[in-house]
Amino acid sequence: MQNIGYLEISPTSLEFLKEQAIDWALSHGLIIRSNSNFSSTVVHAPISLFPSPFPKKEFELALELQPIFNLLFHKLSRDHELIEKVVGELINVDDFIQKLYNIYLTVRKEGITQQISLGLHRSDYILHMTPNSTDAHIQQVEFNTISSSFSSLSTLTSELHKYLLESTKYFDVSPALKIDALPTNEAMTNLPRGIAKAHQLYGSKNTAVLMVVQPAERNAFDQRWIEYILMNNYKIHLIRKTLFEIQRDGKLDKDTKTLIIDNKEICVVYFRSGYGPNDYPTEKEWDARLLIERSKAIKCPTVAYQLVGAKKIQQVLAIPGVLEKYISNPSDITKLRSCFTGLYPLDSSPEGEAAAKLALEHPERFVMKPQREGGGNNIYTKDIPQLLRRITPLERSSYILMDLIQPPMMKNIVIREGKVIQGEMISELGIYGVFIGSNNGDEDVVINEIGGHLLRTKGKETNEGGVATGYSVIDSPLLI
Repeated sequence: MQNIGYLEISPTSLEFLKEQAIDWALSHGLIIRSNSNFSSTVVHAPISLFPSPFPKKEFELALELQPIFNLLFHKLSRDHELIEKVVGELINVDDFIQKLYNIYLTVRKEGITQQISLGLHRSDYILHMTPNSTDAHIQQVEFNTISSSFSSLSTLTSELHKYLLESTKYFDVSPALKIDALPTNEAMTNLPRGIAKAHQLYGSKNTAVLMVVQPAERNAFDQRWIEYILMNNYKIHLIRKTLFEIQRDGKLDKDTKTLIIDNKEICVVYFRSGYGPNDYPTEKEWDARLLIERSKAIKCPTVAYQLVGAKKIQQVLAIPGVLEKYISNPSDITKLRSCFTGLYPLDSSPEGEAAAKLALEHPERFVMKPQREGGGNNIYTKDIPQLLRRITPLERSSYILMDLIQPPMMKNIVIREGKVIQGEMISELGIYGVFIGSNNGDEDVVINEIGGHLLRTKGKETNEGGVATGYSVIDSPLLI
């Protein structure tokens, strides 16, 4: 990876740029709450001071892949046989997946009321560099079908870097730091535009969008930007409720299956919460999820979309011959496979037993992944043998094994809570996708677009990549 070489900046210039960055962030809404989500004090979001170098060719490939992935996962969500076979194998070892699967089966048996699906996805990649190679290529980390966060703050970070690059022209920094090397990032407006289009397709006026939130996330600023854009650009009212509040306040018209909350008809439900077991502390939250799924509101995501976002589906897609069932264009299949890293089952099949044996012998080469979203759930390298020896073969089947991606190192300067951190780092690229389709047929695709991008950067010693969980900062790519 090319070294941009801006770590030679003087301490005086660095201090100036840090203050410039913090002031810009605070005045433009690139902020988070301090310490507690309930605190009245805000601080700048964790950010990089400079954009990080990223190969232009690989960035453009990630953009090309997104519409292909959007359509692929829509087709997967409609494949009952696949969901029944793959997800059905997880329900005996994963209570959370079992609960979602039961809702899926219940609604399927009753009859799906709303045929339109809204997907606001994000496909995440890390550059991989094989030994003795000088070129790095993107490898997919995961495909997110629920709660694809930081779209607004990622756009603001791109704008921050444009502003800071104007300042760096006065300093002795690399000529590679050019504003035209920063790609346009419209994630802030594209994801709300997808919600607005779904609102329009619902077909009734005087309706509201419902955002499902966690109690501690009620005032998260990335969410507030979505509300701001919906209200100001599209005159759409947004209601925020936790799953508990939805169960308490919501009702379903028994004839039309209209979802009513606070005397308002709900046209679209966007799940910012609901992606992990902690979001369902009681049966009331599960009752709320079933209530929403039964309704005629357009869901983002449907429970089927959430199920096919499981890591087990990602592993199954890497099996030779599976992609061909859903994608007819050979070129698209080649592109998809080019970003797949090694993915293996950990069940009791011969392939699963072989993978488990390999992981015990060479744990430094792998990561174990459960069927979870949100960061902080994976098991890395030296911790793998301990877990494999502790769990039964049946429990082991709730995980998949994935080759550990070996990214090239680059240098950058990041700021978290006013503190400057310098050193070798790695980045993870996320490409947002906006998809609206129907369950009636493949030809009923209303929107299939790229939604923008997110770059997260972290120290080289850090395995996880979440911003909210404190592992990484928001960044933007400098295409080289």
